[in-house]
This record gives sequence, structure tokens and C-alpha cells, in this order.
Amino acid sequence: MEKPNFPRPELSVIICTYNRADLLDKTLVSLLSLHELDRAEIIVIDNRSSDHTAEVVQRFIAAHGEFVNAVYYYEAEQGLSAARNAGIGLAAADIIAFLDDDAIPAVSWIRTMISAFERNPDMSAMGGPIAPIFESERPAWLTGPLELPYTIVNLGTEEREYPRSLNPFGANMAMRRQALEGNLFPLHLGRKGNLLLSGEESWVFEQIRAKGGLVKYHPDMAVDHFVPAARLSKEWIMNRYYCQGMSNAVQCTSLKEKAKLLGKVAAKLLYIAVSSLNARSVGSKMLIRCRLESIRGTMDTIRNHKSQSAAG
Repeated sequence: MEKPNFPRPELSVIICTYNRADLLDKTLVSLLSLHELDRAEIIVIDNRSSDHTAEVVQRFIAAHGEFVNAVYYYEAEQGLSAARNAGIGLAAADIIAFLDDDAIPAVSWIRTMISAFERNPDMSAMGGPIAPIFESERPAWLTGPLELPYTIVNLGTEEREYPRSLNPFGANMAMRRQALEGNLFPLHLGRKGNLLLSGEESWVFEQIRAKGGLVKYHPDMAVDHFVPAARLSKEWIMNRYYCQGMSNAVQCTSLKEKAKLLGKVAAKLLYIAVSSLNARSVGSKMLIRCRLESIRGTMDTIRNHKSQSAAG
């Protein structure tokens, strides 16, 4: 069946996916309830999935393609950054939003983003609340700063600028196309298959802010985000922090950057030593273990890089 001739979208929604067909199916179906869906296009980037992802997307397009502007694209280069960049290349709108393949947006999600960018011509990017949908019981230790690796975010009920220490998360973020010019997601960072590397989003937002871009939070740009039982373990969260430490080291390419990172590691070790004296709750004790894993990931990566340089 020939694709309908849709008008140019005001918003491009990019959903990158890897081997989560059943969760993706729920996300796609949830889009049908969104207000003003006709103002957006949906771009699904299949990042080398080996399950029935293609079948799920093609079935969705066959059932709803007459009134939903949706396309499927297979990206052969493994990695979330590569998938996101492919989506950006396909996007037709001036506003580009990213939604995880296991996230359910609020019905006002599209309208909120388009309206916010129209009202804030100086705003380069935005994000909103992300509430968890736990597959199993929430662990007692999952509190405070440990919520961020699970992309649990709530900055309140008012519009505000993001604090410098925090950026929108990939599960729920949007930016102007102009803000991404020359700032595509770095391919050496970000998840690749099951490897939990990160840092690619922070890098992009650093570039946006370095050019004077304004990044804002909107309470109505809300999504619910699935957290599988497999991630609600101490082993997973410690590995997540270890990979974050790796990501921190990978981003440092010059001797000056590495020296600065080592200074931060030393300061962090001192902070952890002091914090451990007052750690009483199960959450605070777990946070200390995770931060030590982050340091271990950083140091292992730096040592491995030195060994490779010496050998090569």
C-alpha cells in the first residue's frame, strides 16, 4: 500500500530499539492516544534487533499508517548513538524528540513540546518528568541519587531551567534541529548492544550549553518508563556505575583532561571516605559501593588504555 502524503511534521519522534519488540509494541500503541498526533512523525530505528521488532513495527504501520505518519528504518551499525544519528538524518521536522522503546508518554506530550518551543524561541532543548513502572518490587536501597541511573526524574510542577549538573534523559528529551548541527551523538559513547556505556547525551548537552543554548524542564512533558526486574539488582546497578566510570575515562582524550579526571577521582575518594562514616541506611551504603565501582571503572579504563598504548 502506498504511503499517504502527510504534511511536513512539526515534530519528529525518534524511537531507537534493540531486541525489545514486546515493549516497543506497547509504546507504539500508546502513541495512538496522544493529543495532536497528526502534527508529528514517528521514526522507529531498529538497531540490529534479532527478535520480531521489524514485524511489530510493520504491523503497526499496516494497521494505522493511513493516519499515523510512521516509518521503520534498520540501522546496521550497532550502538545507540549510531541509531539516534540515523533518526536525526531521517527527521523532517525542526523539533526532534527522543522516546525510549519502553516508555509511555502522557497524552499531552506532543502538544506540550510544540507549544513550549513556540513560546520559548531562545530554548534549545527540553525534558520532563520520568516516572518508573517497576516490573517487580522496588528495592529498599533504590533511593536518592541511585534513582538517576534508572532515569527517575521529577523536578517539580513548574517550568524551570535544568540545573547545570543535570540534563534531560534520552527516554524523554527534545531539541531543535539547529541545536544538533555539528553536535551529533558521539559514536564512541552510548550503549552498544548490552554494554552499558553512556555519556553521549551529556556530551551533546555540553555542546548545546557551550553555545549559549537554554535547556528547560516542563512538568507536562511526562512519560512513564518501564524498569525490568533484571535491572532491580545490586549487581546491575553496580555494573551500571562501573560502565559510567568507563564512560568518564573514554571521554578524556588529552593529557589535560585525564589529569583533571584523576583530580576528580581523588576528590571523590575523599568524599566517599567521609560519607562512609555517616552511612546508616541501606540506600546510602549501596550508593557508596556504586561510587567505588564508578572509580574502579575509570581507573581500569585508564590503565587498559596505557597498556594498549605501550603495546602499540
